[in-house]
Amino acid sequence: MRSRSNSGVRLDYYQRIVHRLILAHQEPVTGLFPASNVNSHAWIRDNVYCILAVWGLSMAYKKIADQDEDRAKCYELEQSCVKLMRGLLMAMMNQKDKVERFKMTQSPYDSLHAKYSSKTGLPVVGDNEWGHLQIDAVSLYLLILAQMTASGLQIVFSLDEVSFLQNLVFYIESAYSIPDYGIWERGDKTNHGEPELNASSIGMAKAALEAMNELDLFGARGGPASVIHVLADEAHKCQAVLQSMLPRESNSKELDSGLLCVIGFPAFAVDDAQLIYNTREAILSRLQGKYGCKRFLRDGYRTPKEDPSRLYYERWELRMFENIECEWPLFFCYLILFHAFQNDKHMVQEYADKLEKIMVRSEDGTLLIPESYAVPQELVGFEYQKPGSQVREVVGRCPFLWGQSLFILGRLLQEGFLAVGELDPLNRRLGAQKKPDVVVQVVIIAEDNEIRDKLAEHDLHVQTIAEVAPIEVQPARVLSHLYTYLGRNRKLGLSGRKSRDVGILSTSKLYSLKDRIFAFTPQFVDLSRFYIASDNELMIDILKGEINFLKSAWDLLGRPLVTLVLKRIHLDQDKIPLAMIQTMRKLKSGYINGTRVMLGNLKDFLNTSAITDLSFLGSTEDGYPDRLHPDVQTYLDEHLLRSFSNRSTMNLRGGQLRPRHLRRRMSCKGAIKKTRSINVDSDNLGMEGPTPLTERRLSSIVPPPWLQANKQGHVSVFATTPEEGPSSPPQLGGDLGLRENIYPMDPQHSRSAIDRRSEFVRQQEITVPKILIQRHRPDTNFADTEVEELIAMLRETENLEEQGDILQYLVDTQGLDFNTDLELDDVMLELSTAGGGGGAAGAGAGDGDGDGAKLPVPVVVPTVIIDATSPTASSGAKKDEDNANTAIVSVAAVTGAAAAGSNNSSSNNNNSLNNNDSSQSEGMLEEGRVVTVRDLLKGLYEKACQQKLWGLVRHTAGMLGKRVEDLGKAVTDLLVRQKQVTVGMPPNNEHTITAPLPEVELRQLIHDAYGDDESTAMLTQELMVYLAMFIRTEPQLFHEMLRLRVGLIIQVMAKELSRTLNCGGEAASEHLLNLSPFEMKNLLYHILSGKEFAVSSVARGNLSIVSCKSSRVSKKSQIGLGDPEGEDALIATIDDRQGQWLRRRRLDGALNRVPRDFYSRVWTVLEKCQGLAIEGRVLQQSLTQEMTPGELKFALEVETALNQIPQPEYRQLVVEALMVLTLVTEHNMVPSLGGIIYVEHLVHKANQLFLEDQRKVQGDATLCCAKLKDGKEQQQAASGMLLCGGAAYICQHLYDSAPSGSYGTMTYLSRAVALVLDCVPKHGEMECAIS
Repeated sequence: MRSRSNSGVRLDYYQRIVHRLILAHQEPVTGLFPASNVNSHAWIRDNVYCILAVWGLSMAYKKIADQDEDRAKCYELEQSCVKLMRGLLMAMMNQKDKVERFKMTQSPYDSLHAKYSSKTGLPVVGDNEWGHLQIDAVSLYLLILAQMTASGLQIVFSLDEVSFLQNLVFYIESAYSIPDYGIWERGDKTNHGEPELNASSIGMAKAALEAMNELDLFGARGGPASVIHVLADEAHKCQAVLQSMLPRESNSKELDSGLLCVIGFPAFAVDDAQLIYNTREAILSRLQGKYGCKRFLRDGYRTPKEDPSRLYYERWELRMFENIECEWPLFFCYLILFHAFQNDKHMVQEYADKLEKIMVRSEDGTLLIPESYAVPQELVGFEYQKPGSQVREVVGRCPFLWGQSLFILGRLLQEGFLAVGELDPLNRRLGAQKKPDVVVQVVIIAEDNEIRDKLAEHDLHVQTIAEVAPIEVQPARVLSHLYTYLGRNRKLGLSGRKSRDVGILSTSKLYSLKDRIFAFTPQFVDLSRFYIASDNELMIDILKGEINFLKSAWDLLGRPLVTLVLKRIHLDQDKIPLAMIQTMRKLKSGYINGTRVMLGNLKDFLNTSAITDLSFLGSTEDGYPDRLHPDVQTYLDEHLLRSFSNRSTMNLRGGQLRPRHLRRRMSCKGAIKKTRSINVDSDNLGMEGPTPLTERRLSSIVPPPWLQANKQGHVSVFATTPEEGPSSPPQLGGDLGLRENIYPMDPQHSRSAIDRRSEFVRQQEITVPKILIQRHRPDTNFADTEVEELIAMLRETENLEEQGDILQYLVDTQGLDFNTDLELDDVMLELSTAGGGGGAAGAGAGDGDGDGAKLPVPVVVPTVIIDATSPTASSGAKKDEDNANTAIVSVAAVTGAAAAGSNNSSSNNNNSLNNNDSSQSEGMLEEGRVVTVRDLLKGLYEKACQQKLWGLVRHTAGMLGKRVEDLGKAVTDLLVRQKQVTVGMPPNNEHTITAPLPEVELRQLIHDAYGDDESTAMLTQELMVYLAMFIRTEPQLFHEMLRLRVGLIIQVMAKELSRTLNCGGEAASEHLLNLSPFEMKNLLYHILSGKEFAVSSVARGNLSIVSCKSSRVSKKSQIGLGDPEGEDALIATIDDRQGQWLRRRRLDGALNRVPRDFYSRVWTVLEKCQGLAIEGRVLQQSLTQEMTPGELKFALEVETALNQIPQPEYRQLVVEALMVLTLVTEHNMVPSLGGIIYVEHLVHKANQLFLEDQRKVQGDATLCCAKLKDGKEQQQAASGMLLCGGAAYICQHLYDSAPSGSYGTMTYLSRAVALVLDCVPKHGEMECAIS
């Protein structure tokens, strides 16, 4: 052998070690590594880690190949890598049917196996005999496959293998919502076989998805067919969930050293440098020892206390493993690699020295990494007393190949044979570096020339759909359909992508298909969706949120491009809504909400946008890769023609009236009101049992006085002028002026607007009877009225609310499918009289394609019925079971109620259904279709949508059994960020959702929770969608909240409205249900963030929620409180300072907010006493045996106990009492707190002390609770209500005291603790330092 350079000699030394320790074990047939000499099973994860050293060495040889045998060695090592990766690929491809099934079921029993036989590559244990579902193992395989391919290795040989790997990408893309068994194959740490969401799996999946995206598996020799496609949104969801979890690993493991592989080599999955630092610090401070790191706290594996005869642990025995967990040298190898990639030579050396001390020398002097170190049986007692003091012994395999392989990589990096970039050819390590600001490109396209000209009047120049050709603009659902062809393979029986969801990141790219270019509009603008899509302000708000989201989430090449199409449907009385114009002007200015934007035309952005090639749509399997797949061809031909052009246009007409007088008709109302269950009036929210709930059903409401309809048959033409009605409030003058001076065009008449207006005024004078409000009118009850009479009333009433009441009654008594015997002629007549023809008919109706036919019917505004009768105690007719079930059928879109019965309702119907178009209606009658209550309801729903009567919209949507399409996704978004959700009104029928459910089950669960109350059930679904939006965009609003109790949030929203508007509970919940979706989201935001808000009334009687700091509200109109911080903001009333702390406590209690580190501090209290009793629930001391302080499961136990308390403000005082107890334990005032502590006793004791002080100083409370005892006071207390209405017999004034100060709640609670607890010495000096 010729003389070699030193480096060559050194490399030969490593090659001998690698050969002897690693390659000698590789099975010659399959290429897999057995676990040990006695165990022939091959784990995916361990095999991939073993081969990394071989791959690293091959690259080191490639660089110094100065002789032929070096090149030969390099090739030999590379082929060992290929052999192993292909061996694993073959083993997984044998289970291809599992991959196909898993896409649908996501069941642990359908998952790929975690280990195979190293001799044959076949399964070695049954599906249910092992925790096979380990997403991190499959992800690690894909990640390393991508890195090796990028480094030049050819691992994948055929297009069938490419399709299989594409399906593996689908297998891991939902990792963020799939609980698995994780890196230690355990799931929950008690090892009972329950999978859980693991941060290490999600991080690895995110890394794999990013690494595989747009990767050509054939390397430099490949073409479009061998490229893998990943939807960017899936990777981003994994990232968002990962960021919300770190440094926690899962519900039962508050920390895990396995996270080192996520924050550093090989995954580099976290791009927030601070989070990486926090996670590493947490691991080092709590898990690092002399011999390596513990895997996680209370890990019983291989400890002397473990009972080897059974697989699982009892919950109480986990405490025994504390401080004696095994330490694994493997993690020092990870830390060396971590610091080598950070280029921190000092730390690398430090860990290399630590590692050297604990490695084992073999007979020939090679250094080996053992699997783990355990405390010997006889030294356990000493180790308990002084953790870390005893000498440990090696247990498990030695050498441990996973660790040995990483150790060799570390040595190659330290000695300069490898650069970090060679181990990471895809540059994942650069993820955490600061990126330049993203500029979001926005394109607005008009549906037709008319809308383009309307925009031009506002100096906004856009193109129409026709003008942007050859670029084609399509809705998101087309993209989602095209992606279902990705990864299809007949030979392997693989069916392509299952998920229908395409997020904003995917629609913000351009797509090329052969020689065509497509742009897609975002999914949220699809109008076929839910009713919230017909609220323009909400759509604009979501758009701003999405642009903001793009700024933080976009990491692809090129700039994101948001394409929006402005359609007829968006117009408001033929004008472009003001909110839209203002937003477009903002976009034009270049900044919106702090994000840089550019508004322009599509062709200008071609060069700067990301473009993805949809090459997978070719029919490669049939041997024609250049031709489109025949199915795709037909789909595109059908859809592209009709998706945006050829729409039957809809006329949105409808002026609103402000008449001087109110009419009053024979009222058959209250049916809808009786179903409401929001409870505001009683101060103890939700205190009563089920019976009072039914009695207190709301039954009457005064709508705003300017909504009124005119009964004039179908020829009336509406125009509103500012002269009518009460004069508009001064601060809104400008706004109103814009909205009111509108003379709508009427399709049936072409006379000038002025003529029409005078005729209209004449008509109005004739037809509006001047009837005053009647008081104390006995409510005409439906029960006395026969069904025929009701239908007659339905025919003649033109008030939508009244129609709603009649239909509600018909549904309750007859069922949704009751045939009303209305002939269609009648229906058409009745509908035209009721007005509300051509509105956004298709908007928001179910899943059908109907786009709403032309119905040139003038819109009539509903009559207002003011009923001053006292609320009757009626329980509302109960639905029978069958109806409850039929209500859940999903509804197809109906083109205006007139066509409700006809068959062509779902086709694109361009005939205008005029009222007098008899040929049409006769045709329908010949078909003999019946008109059911459901058809009438659909019509009502659509008219209510058009006229923006949101309370009615919510109620009818509920009766029709509509579901928010993204409901399942929204709930999943909340759950995967470790927030549980409860629905229903506390405390009787609250249901907790702890795991993602299918939409139908969710809908049923919500329906059951609220009984008949459809409006609140719909509102619950709506709020869940908003909560999910907030948790995506502003996760900080949800800090220190574990459970989101939607029922309680609804009650608090109603309560806040009643406080701000100074109105009773019924009126408040009515206002709440009538808020537009945008204002509802706004109100929810103010309540979550605790910001003060005021309510200003906008035209049309809608309420608008405004932040107090906002300029839109002049000081005079401000109803509500100032800001608790700024004294100068307290301008409104003298009462302002009062009620502030009560409100704060009520909000925090309802949102379940607790102080920082609250749960782990309660753990320390629990350790020192036998238990804590809260509202009858006892938290036993044994919980500290089962769970660690920071464990999520422990926090949920404490939460559950606190949730037994129905009144939010009382709950908050209990939390404060617990905080006082934590101070006692943290300052070690006493060694033990004694027996079970009843926390409520402390609160009531504090209340007593407070009242005594109040009597001494003659404070506010002397007016109620601190009154001197006399007969009347006694009697009051006996009846169960305090004079001041304080919840749970605690004085309202105590709730309203600030925590600090000499009369603060903390002072009284501390005194109560001193008095109640026996363990605190009553006399003598005590050192008292309050942190």
